[in-house]
Amino acid sequence: MNQKARMLAGKLYVAQGPELKADCHRSRRLTRLFNATTEEQQEERLALLKELFAATGERLYIEPPFRCDYGGNIQVGEGFYANFDCIILDVCRVRIGERVLFGPRVCVYTASHPIDAGVRAELECGRPVSIGDDVWVGGNTVINPGVRIGNRVVIGSGSVVTKDIPDDVVAAGNPCRIIRPITEEDRQYWQQLREEYRAETEEA
Repeated sequence: MNQKARMLAGKLYVAQGPELKADCHRSRRLTRLFNATTEEQQEERLALLKELFAATGERLYIEPPFRCDYGGNIQVGEGFYANFDCIILDVCRVRIGERVLFGPRVCVYTASHPIDAGVRAELECGRPVSIGDDVWVGGNTVINPGVRIGNRVVIGSGSVVTKDIPDDVVAAGNPCRIIRPITEEDRQYWQQLREEYRAETEEA
């Protein structure tokens, strides 16, 4: 098992070797090109992201600047959006579902290090991160290695997510905790506001 295979498997590994260096160089080149684009170059931005990531939907939008370790370990679903200053450290797989929204400065970390200083000086490790469909992650949130976030979740801004979050909840804090479930009353409230919006804009 080479170092890249060990890294992706969540085993201890050395962040060196020709394959990892080539993957890192590729990521730096593509993110540099992406971050240098202008607002008139939307097609170029999309093409660069599709080349960078392992898989994407047809629609995705990331506000530059964006940073990642490798890019090729990131999978995003249809309609993914990330605001400014997103960082994804993808030494392990990062799977993001459909219609996921990231506020500014959201960071997703799969990279980790051994607690023992002697081992940490020699080796690194990581754990994958998974985010479900229809998730909204507030700005300045950090999602730590090994976390799984369910579907239809709202993560409050400034959160540090250290443990799994189930479906259909609002969660926030440091460490991030479940605040309350998302209810039928929530759905009805927001759908009523949407109906009012439609009526008001149709009249205008």
